[in-house]
Amino acid sequence: MTPEDISRAVGKRLGDRRRELRLSLAQVSARCGVSLQQIHKYETGQTPLSLPMLVQLSRCLDVPIGYFLEPLEQGAKIAAS
Repeated sequence: MTPEDISRAVGKRLGDRRRELRLSLAQVSARCGVSLQQIHKYETGQTPLSLPMLVQLSRCLDVPIGYFLEPLEQGAKIAAS
């Protein structure tokens, strides 16, 4: 997986969780103290998430950090097979 693939996979999970909670980009932005534009960039994989931001978003969206990394773990298992 390339760094861009990782950013897209983590961003997709962020968007999945936001939609699961039925939150708008603006609501996540306000809840997490990050601009709406930045949340959008994270979700689309345009900007990679730093570890501190991943921790902040996991707290704001009430999921463990591992939630965002599950697709990466699944990809690693498939590659190892």
